[in-house]
Amino acid sequence: MRHLYRCPLRWADMDAYGHVNNVVFLRYLEEARIDFLFRPDKDFQQGSVVARHEIDYKRQLVHRHAPVDIELWVTEIRAASFTLAYEVKDPDQVYVRASTVIVPFDFEAGRPRRITAEEKEFLREYTDDGTAGARDAAGADRDGDEAVAA
Repeated sequence: MRHLYRCPLRWADMDAYGHVNNVVFLRYLEEARIDFLFRPDKDFQQGSVVARHEIDYKRQLVHRHAPVDIELWVTEIRAASFTLAYEVKDPDQVYVRASTVIVPFDFEAGRPRRITAEEKEFLREYTDDGTAGARDAAGADRDGDEAVAA
């Protein structure tokens, strides 16, 4: 399963050419991550920190009044970290693909901590290998890039 966040675009997000600035995409990922992790029914109350970001810019996103969709899912769960993947997209094109490694953190003790059983159960609900709908029958990405064998 994937988490969907409808991210509003703001005037301050765009550069001089009317495109959403590349740095702003990191804020969009943060907004989606917060929407995913900090919900009243399930959340990481003890805190977490970002250990790593990877971002692959596919297309320019032109500023507009309509929100952009961010799909987020879990690709890996380890004892003391997990990886989230994202697609910033519209139904017909992908603007950004990204991933973030998150480390649960005990701020009182000032150190990383293990993922609790409850957190692991929550994360497993959103585990996805990232290929759901990502490739068409010809083996190309939805945005037209050729598939690369891993």
